[in-house]
Amino acid sequence: MALTFSGGGSIIIPETVMNAILVVAVLSILAIVVNKKIKKARVDKAPSNFLNVIEIFVEFINNMVKSNMGENKMQYAPLMAALISFIAFANILGIFGLDAPTSDYSVALTLALFVFFIVQGTKIKSSGGLKGYLKSFTKPVALIAPINIISEIANPISMSFRLFGNIMTGSLIMALLHGALGYFSPLVTAPLHLYFDLFSGILQSYIFVILAMIFIDGATE
Repeated sequence: MALTFSGGGSIIIPETVMNAILVVAVLSILAIVVNKKIKKARVDKAPSNFLNVIEIFVEFINNMVKSNMGENKMQYAPLMAALISFIAFANILGIFGLDAPTSDYSVALTLALFVFFIVQGTKIKSSGGLKGYLKSFTKPVALIAPINIISEIANPISMSFRLFGNIMTGSLIMALLHGALGYFSPLVTAPLHLYFDLFSGILQSYIFVILAMIFIDGATE
């Protein structure tokens, strides 16, 4: 998609970025619908199947946070729910014939940097301020400060490459199969779409969120 300005200049927006905006829009509408249904729900009546699914999802996220971060960090549950929802929906767009936003490294890196800045903000808070945060890089001895800094920077890079690499690989394999098989591709690629787009997509979103929880939890120590 290209945006053209009156002066003659233009900005090209990749399809993956537009699809990321689409995912945000869909999740926003879903959140509004869920909010309305919860407000209308009555205690003396059994919840609908839709609300049962939402309840299962919320319990799943709460159990993840309790297992990986502890019960004293349940304030991070909404953040983890938002992260896993966005990444999972973004990863499975290939089933609908759309490019997964996470197959674009800029999107994967943005997600990893989002977690990175949360981790650094948490470290500053738990260290008692910026001075304590900077001092933490010199532990146990000041000599290894460069190694600690490199290790910290490596976390978002490894997270982004892991997410991008797995989703991009699946998308590339499916594109090659569709190109090689032509009209017969639906017969072969249908079950592979379920694996690469659905199973692998949800799995990678789970792994990303698990890593985010581990890093944030470590930042509070």
